Order: sequence, then C-alpha cells, then structure tokens
Amino acid sequence: MKKNFLSLTALAAMAAAATSCSGMRNVDMTRLGSAIEKSTQAMSLSNEQVAQYVSQAVAQMDAENKIAPASSQYTQRLNRLTKNLKSVNGTPLNFKVYITDDINAFACADGSVRVYTGIMDMMTDDELLGIIGHEIGHVANEDSKDAFKQALLNSALADAVGSTDSRVAALTDGQLGQLAQTLVSAKYSRKQESEADDYGYDFLKASGKNPYAMVLAFEKMQALEQQGGAVSGALANAFSDHPDTAARIANMKKRCAADGFTRP
Repeated sequence: MKKNFLSLTALAAMAAAATSCSGMRNVDMTRLGSAIEKSTQAMSLSNEQVAQYVSQAVAQMDAENKIAPASSQYTQRLNRLTKNLKSVNGTPLNFKVYITDDINAFACADGSVRVYTGIMDMMTDDELLGIIGHEIGHVANEDSKDAFKQALLNSALADAVGSTDSRVAALTDGQLGQLAQTLVSAKYSRKQESEADDYGYDFLKASGKNPYAMVLAFEKMQALEQQGGAVSGALANAFSDHPDTAARIANMKKRCAADGFTRP
C-alpha cells in the first residue's frame, strides 16, 4: 500500500508543480486532474470491474493473435491437460492457444489462460502443466489482479506526463493495447513468483503427477533465457534473474526430496 501512496503523492506533486511553474507550457490541468482521479480509482476497483477491464484487453489480444482451432493438435492437447481445471477462486477458466514461436504462457484475473505453441513444443505434458499451474497460481493469489490495478495506475501516470506534451498523450491515452501488453508481460515480485511456484508444485502433486516436472520446466526456461532464446512476456520476466531462478529451482528440488519425488 505504501507504494501506491507514494505514486499518488507523486501525482499530487506534479499537479502542484504544474500550477506554480510559470515557464511550463501547454499544461492541460483538466487532464492532469483526471489522471490523479484515475489513479485513485484504479486502487479501488472491485474484482468484477477488474475482470471486465481484463476481459476487454484479452478480447483485443485474441483478435490480434492467430488462435489454434478446435481441430488443432495443440488445442486438443491443451484441452486434455486442462480438462479438470474448471475455475480458480470461483472464476471460470477458459483456455486458448496462440500460434506463435514465442515461448510464453499467461493467466489473467478474468480466468483467461493463453498458451503459446512455442512453449508447447519444448515442454512435456507434465512440464507444461506445471507452467500452467504456476500461471494460474498468480490468479489464485490475486497477483494478476493487483498487477492489472498497477497497470491502470501506470496508465494514469502516462496521462499526467501526456498533459504536458500533447504528442505523447496522443500515443498513450486510453490504449487497451497498452493494458493488454501489461497482462502479457506482468512482472511479479520474488515472493509472488515463489508462491506461484509452490502453487504449481502442489497442483501437480494433487493431480497425481511428479512435481519434479517443475524443476525440469524451469531448467529449460533458464537455459533458453541464458542463451538469448525467444522467451517472451511474463515468462521472460520470471526467468531473467538467473541467481533468483537458481534459488527457485533449488527450492523445488528441496520440496521434491522432502516428498520423496526424484528426477524422472
């Protein structure tokens, strides 16, 4: 909460500076005030409102990406792996495959889960299910909802900057694409990533799978990232910190050893 308070304080300071600085030109005080108001609103959105905003952004992504049809082997594989995944925290889950060589998968606060063919090609069934479980963990822990609220706050900050320069504002105001990109590339804290790892581990274990698949999946992602591979979006963020990723892998190995699971 401290971080959000500081952001609001920064906006208030910008408003004060705008009114006192006689040399600043073309300041649109109406829009600057709107930015401050929007930042306050972002933090007080209900879960239902967040889901509605997210659904709009996801709809735009779905329209802009090539989605694998029902007859596709990718869709059939994903449906088979997720047939028992109906909802999380009471939110119905829906799954689609994006046809792209990029290595990514993400889950959103409205229950939308999108998996890229690139990551499906490099993962075994259990490894892929572990990655999906990790992403759903962010939804279950409300990380995705909080990240989206922060995205709206960042959008308000962009509007505040735009109020001093109409050219910037024209590029950044009210863009669903900006919010959609935030969903794809959400960056979570180390604690949030660790908790999502545990969620994926527990999910595999509860499904009768060997949770060591989490280790194998993470090792593949780490190696690809270190080699400069085409990891994208949230997964690129999740595995870009190599020392931290090594610690997360070690934690998964430790849990497996404690539970009697070994490398397949």
